[in-house]
Amino acid sequence: MKATIDAGIDASKTAEATLRRTREAVEPVLRAAVDTLPGRLRSIAAYHLGWEDADGSVLGSIGGKLLRPGLVLAAATAVAASGVGGNGLGAAADPEVLASAAAIELAHNFTLLHDDVIDRDHTRRHRPTAWTVFGAENAILAGDAMLALALRLVGGEAASRLAECVIEICDGQFEDCAFEQRDDVTLDECLTMAGKKTGALLGCACALGALAVRADPLAVAALDLFGREIGVAFQLTDDLLGIWGDPAVTGKPVGSDLSARKKSLPVVAALSARSAAAGELARVYALGRDFTEHEVRRATEAVERAGGRAWAATEAAARIATAHAHLRRAPGVEQAAVHDLHAIAELITRRTS
Repeated sequence: MKATIDAGIDASKTAEATLRRTREAVEPVLRAAVDTLPGRLRSIAAYHLGWEDADGSVLGSIGGKLLRPGLVLAAATAVAASGVGGNGLGAAADPEVLASAAAIELAHNFTLLHDDVIDRDHTRRHRPTAWTVFGAENAILAGDAMLALALRLVGGEAASRLAECVIEICDGQFEDCAFEQRDDVTLDECLTMAGKKTGALLGCACALGALAVRADPLAVAALDLFGREIGVAFQLTDDLLGIWGDPAVTGKPVGSDLSARKKSLPVVAALSARSAAAGELARVYALGRDFTEHEVRRATEAVERAGGRAWAATEAAARIATAHAHLRRAPGVEQAAVHDLHAIAELITRRTS
């Protein structure tokens, strides 16, 4: 047990260092891109990214962890370290790699701005969501502009791959919304949806990093699969946090996903159990009104008793293991240089926000 804990701490420290280096390298490219937006669109994007307050006052940087750009840089380094392409161990500082990393983060934030409107979420990263401050229409337009910036930063195969990825994400979001209106959603359907909505972008991040250093196509494909698997693990962890996460850390109310009647992966796993707890959960979800605090607690307990929480944690670990297997089979990837990829994958299932 001690060795496992130490390994987790070491991976966490490695991931934190990797993401710190990522922020230092990528944020200037992000800021330069966002600064090209017309006035009001730029203000909304800067607010959403945590750089400014609603009145335009500078806040520094309180945005996301930059996990996806971190994957771009880590994938590029893992390939370039083998001498197959790129500029060796300096791959993470290559302008094309940094442009791809910034593009991934812009595309990610395009999805967040839209998701907040679709889900009517009022809080993100402990702040009011952009649509609640600037209006839904304006937040959507700012998201669209950020996607355009992303596509402008990359070209050729990278731009095509990113565009296809966004289409896949939209398809996953469409399915996610449709599931909320259905009572017969299967676990396999939800896992497929998560692969599109969340896995596709993490897979694309790894693939773009490899493409930027001219990797072998088989290595690009393997890194894409690696990212997709950790993307599903990310969604599983996110769904667990949506039910059991600490509001002081996540910035969202207790049981927020349950209150919104989301068909998250732990919920669907619990409903599929056909047990007494699954039946209780189904009855709470069938209520035609907002849940009381007591009903949120009932639903939370029912998901756990029906096995949804344990299944999600086990499935996330299995996805990480499959991701590592794809990485081991990737041709032209220097296995001694994949520690940052492993660390980010480990962080995904250990994160608290």
